[in-house]
Amino acid sequence: MGHCNQNKKGSLVRQVEMTLNDRLAIGRKKNAHKAADITYKYIYSWETYRSYLKHCCYFVKWCSKTHGCKTLEECHPYMQEWMKTRKSLSPYTQKLEVSALAKLYGYRTGELDINTASRCRKDIKRSRNEVSRDRHFSEQKHADFVAFCRSTGLRRGELKVLRGTALYQDPSGTYYIHVTSGSKGGRERYAPVIGDIELVCKLCRDAGKNKVFPSIPSAADVHSYRAEYATQIYKQYVRPLEHLERHEIYYCRGDRKGEKFDRTAMKKASQALGHNRISVVAGHYLRI
Repeated sequence: MGHCNQNKKGSLVRQVEMTLNDRLAIGRKKNAHKAADITYKYIYSWETYRSYLKHCCYFVKWCSKTHGCKTLEECHPYMQEWMKTRKSLSPYTQKLEVSALAKLYGYRTGELDINTASRCRKDIKRSRNEVSRDRHFSEQKHADFVAFCRSTGLRRGELKVLRGTALYQDPSGTYYIHVTSGSKGGRERYAPVIGDIELVCKLCRDAGKNKVFPSIPSAADVHSYRAEYATQIYKQYVRPLEHLERHEIYYCRGDRKGEKFDRTAMKKASQALGHNRISVVAGHYLRI
């Protein structure tokens, strides 16, 4: 069994909360943990913590109702049975729940041996076609917000906590947004500003130490703006594929099989978005 502390007292929900609290490493750098191969033991952002807490609580409440469990140890054998009841959920949510359970019990995700549905690009409805809530969002009324998103590629969580002081200009004159809060996994990065640079600089300077956006429109399709941003970053760095060696080319699989991309340009786009894997960029962001 993993490293879940079974000596915790209180309700199952309280036990989940206390266990995940022990995993928190907010503000800590991941490099040392990566070198020691122990990142699976920790949670590096509040957004991830809240998400894991919610889904772990779903699990233990089901265990209590279905099997009369009173401790996390008693819930442990029922993880696979629980995930079988979640087959109707999206592949993304299924993988999220497996990750949450792995974190709760101190495992690496692969150690749980739980199969989930594959995530296919064609199955992602949000940000590809209009959905009902898009019709309630006016890009014209929120023109500055939309332009800012398309120029910086920030996530919703990053936009919520962004302050004007995050604007950074390097010695060459290039502007970046220094992301230190709200990022996935607590990863820090410098996101290059492209597109409407003047607007981004103005909004950040006007905000100063305050939040750039006191509120974020709930219906705004932030992911689609990140996709547009990633595509433009890729186009800045892409080289003619016919001039590249085979190992320099990324060959897509799945529903994008047959498409090819410049690996170096993909890496630039991936870094700007705050992702580690270029496959994520190819599968969910590049629109070429």
